Amino acid sequence: MTWPTAHPAQPPLNPVATTIPDLFAVSPALPAVPATRARRRRDPFFDNAKFLAIVLVVMGHSIVNLRDVRFAHALYLFVYTFHMPVFIVITGYFSRNFTFSGGKARKLITNLGVPYVVFETAYSTYHWAVGHSAFQISLLDPYYLTWFLMALFLWRLSTPVWQQIRWPVLIALVISLLSGMSDLPSELEMHRVFGLVPFYVLGLVLKQEHFDLLKQTKARVLGALTLLVGFVFTYFVADRHMTTEWVYWRSPNSTMHVDNLTGTGMRLGLMIAATVLVAAFLSVVPARQTWFTNLGAATLYAYLLHGFLTKLLEYMGWWDVSFLHTIPGVLLTAATGAVVATLLCTPPVRKLMHWALEPDMSWAFVPLRRPKRA
Repeated sequence: MTWPTAHPAQPPLNPVATTIPDLFAVSPALPAVPATRARRRRDPFFDNAKFLAIVLVVMGHSIVNLRDVRFAHALYLFVYTFHMPVFIVITGYFSRNFTFSGGKARKLITNLGVPYVVFETAYSTYHWAVGHSAFQISLLDPYYLTWFLMALFLWRLSTPVWQQIRWPVLIALVISLLSGMSDLPSELEMHRVFGLVPFYVLGLVLKQEHFDLLKQTKARVLGALTLLVGFVFTYFVADRHMTTEWVYWRSPNSTMHVDNLTGTGMRLGLMIAATVLVAAFLSVVPARQTWFTNLGAATLYAYLLHGFLTKLLEYMGWWDVSFLHTIPGVLLTAATGAVVATLLCTPPVRKLMHWALEPDMSWAFVPLRRPKRA
């Protein structure tokens, strides 16, 4: 499916008018319109950003079992510091017009709720059948990749609340830091929902001009240097003194064996580092139409499907191959992950798995109700 792009001479796109409902938004076919009527246009910048980010996600999951190699551990830690915050910020940006109206509520159920139920069930069953574990399906305790769909669902529901608060980012940051002081239940991924919510709220308050600043040449050069320095710092400093559990945002300070003052400082530092790296990453994303732009509209497919392959290789003991535990082996594995991510975003995969990720749920909804006049 081909999406037209805005001509460089045109003014910046109105984000409200884009057709991307959230970070993993798939691109529904646009209805036929008269030739005299302009079609809504997607900004290729965001599709490019989503594609490159999902490549990092799959690459990270590909090398997770090779972290005995120092290079792999440093690369994993570096990527995990910002790759999910990138998605969350973009999600928040395209969630600014979310309300509890019937049409948007239905999209929330169809785009997030249904895929969550389908893949939570699928992954749990797969883990039982292939991984030889006890059979258990818990929709309140997400398994593996599905935690993100649960978190997105809850963040989207909270959108109208954040839009009424005077200092939403500051309050979200306080909530995130306080959540680390409590041993919250594992149900509903509460630690991740509260811990990562500042990135979602940050996306809600961003405007098109903020992203335009990142597209300037100076910003791109600075961004590339920031990413390079960030990886060097991770390799020589953070990799030696920091456990990767911090970048998962799923554990309280007590589990990390630090007091609340140290834990709060650590989380605040990670939040700042992630924000800087998100900006740096977005600054190097191409703003023009590229060969992978259209693939960026189908990142949900790559996200939810690649886990079956990585888990299968884990169950088969593939990661025990000695060659993989070398720098060339790590690079080869990461490159393979990038190829897998790309293939899973292609039209044939979307056509095959459309029923699970873009289901037609019109039969499950009642007609939209209009308020009656008094």
